[in-house]
Amino acid sequence: MKKTEKILLACGAAAAPPSKSEAHRLLLCAGLSGGPCTIKNLERSQDLSATLDCLRALGVTAETRENAAILSGGDPFSSPREPVFCRESGSTLRFFLPIFLLGRKSVTLRGAPRLMERPLEPYAALCRERGLLFRREPAESALYLRGPLVPGAYSVPGNISSQFISGLLFALPLLEAGSVVELTPPVVSRPYVELTRAVQRRFGVLSAWTDGNTLRIPGGQRYVPADAETEGDWSAAAVLEGLNLLGGQVQVTGLNTESYQGDKIYKEHFEFLRRGCPTLDVTHCPDLAPVLMALGAAQNGVTLTGTGRLRLKESDRGEAMARELRKLGARVTVEQDRIAVSGGPLHAPEAPLSGHNDHRVVMALAMLLTRTGGVLEGAQAADKSWPSFFRVLEGLGIRLHRRNDASERAGLCPDD
Repeated sequence: MKKTEKILLACGAAAAPPSKSEAHRLLLCAGLSGGPCTIKNLERSQDLSATLDCLRALGVTAETRENAAILSGGDPFSSPREPVFCRESGSTLRFFLPIFLLGRKSVTLRGAPRLMERPLEPYAALCRERGLLFRREPAESALYLRGPLVPGAYSVPGNISSQFISGLLFALPLLEAGSVVELTPPVVSRPYVELTRAVQRRFGVLSAWTDGNTLRIPGGQRYVPADAETEGDWSAAAVLEGLNLLGGQVQVTGLNTESYQGDKIYKEHFEFLRRGCPTLDVTHCPDLAPVLMALGAAQNGVTLTGTGRLRLKESDRGEAMARELRKLGARVTVEQDRIAVSGGPLHAPEAPLSGHNDHRVVMALAMLLTRTGGVLEGAQAADKSWPSFFRVLEGLGIRLHRRNDASERAGLCPDD
């Protein structure tokens, strides 16, 4: 891009899309209740489709209408006869695995190869301890399970993913007797455990902290049917508001300031980015890391700590972002639990950027390309969580050229 060319800055108002994190939880609790329940304000994403497929495998009738789902029926103790496909959704797989262990018959879970490679050791360990079937077949991208899960004391490492804790929280209340879940510190993404508990309370299921790392879960509970509306997604809002750090004027609407979503901390992080080259801890908000890396490269730089878990996401997010930011002229150092990004002038990439089949990488890079222009391959990965993402960018004045071929390129162009 020549120095005389202008950048087309984002301008206008945009609503944050529905929270994928909350929507997974609302749909799951509604499905376990037997319904009828109506969940409104849903984004028809691939990840939520995976959750609906798992509910249908339990006999739930799930009817989708525009941006809503109506759920009824089902039996959480049933065992699906056919393999259940979790697509690429880590939340779906980890939330439903303990539920599928409630039954006494074998269950087969399948998913995309990358999904079936992601960590599941906490569940494998509890199955070994209790003599339950847990067998991974990487060549088949398959996982074989057989319960029944029983009440008792469960120990879960807290430093891998809060999704394992949430998975047990969903299933254990349905058992006849109470259980205890002890978390081995440090506990990461704790706000998302609280999001799970908050959604469960709306459906009549309770748990309690007995200390900072121990959850008591009474047995004999049942999910009570309820209607709900999904709140706005703070992770996605960070991408929209990040456009303002790149010179845009975007008003983000549809957010709940009382939300349990951990990524609402992005507003604090953005203030630090505006002031200088901060060190930011992403232990409890790893999904913000791609956006913070991109904005740090465009601003004054940033150092992220607590980044070790980024290797375990849909891609190795730290390395993926580092590789693409270097194409724009940034210097990036990736260490075991730390990432340093230099700030400074960026240029349009000479080669296309890759989305690494990761929706958060795609959105962070697209945000940055609105400033430099460039080509982004694998743009369709945004459909996993936010299918309308590029239409929203166009609504904010960003010009796109789409190529609907195997690479699914999106070209983001500077103004003429």
